[in-house]
Amino acid sequence: MAQNIKWIDLQQKGYKEVWELQEKLLEEVKSRKQNKEDIQHYLLFVEHPPVYTLGKSGDAANMLINTIELSRKQAEFIKVDRGGDITFHGPGQLVVYPIFDLESFGLGVKDYVEQLEEIVLRVLLSYGIQAERMDGATGVWIESTQSNPRKICAIGVKCSRYVSMHGFALNVNTDLSYFKSINPCGFVDKEVTSIQKELGSEVDMQGVKDEVLKQFNAFFGEASL
Repeated sequence: MAQNIKWIDLQQKGYKEVWELQEKLLEEVKSRKQNKEDIQHYLLFVEHPPVYTLGKSGDAANMLINTIELSRKQAEFIKVDRGGDITFHGPGQLVVYPIFDLESFGLGVKDYVEQLEEIVLRVLLSYGIQAERMDGATGVWIESTQSNPRKICAIGVKCSRYVSMHGFALNVNTDLSYFKSINPCGFVDKEVTSIQKELGSEVDMQGVKDEVLKQFNAFFGEASL
């Protein structure tokens, strides 16, 4: 059955503003679902100004700098209600927030997360980057079983009555120096990378957005503006 998916490219917006938008859309989808109305799903693309976010099960000790250093970096620190530990969002990183009723797609939460990972894997492959999953860790990695595993995409979701929010953050042309101020996703012995770093040159963000949208369409059905 075809699904009604609305794609919205928010360009660059603050984390809290987009979080509030997600909450609003989540409640709309849940209400439509409860009332047995046609469901409008949403797919949000955004780049955030520099911000560190800590998941509900995360350890604040993985934030390695204080508020003064945060201010110097012109970055925020926000505790959020998604799964996962601490991560960074900033310019040059494509953040994708699907507000989907998973039951409409016949998906459980675990299957949904695996589909998000698969979408990212296919996007990276289109750039000639061979990535993979890592046992015991969500997200997408490069050389996950080698001596130098590198995380290129973080995933953290929240579901309420099987309606999703939050999503994934793919490092495209991200300033990776920001990750030195945290233990990314709680790991102390693994690095973070980006498409730009792996390829050795900056990539066109719009091209990455187009490829991500193409892969979402392949898995979930055609999204419209």
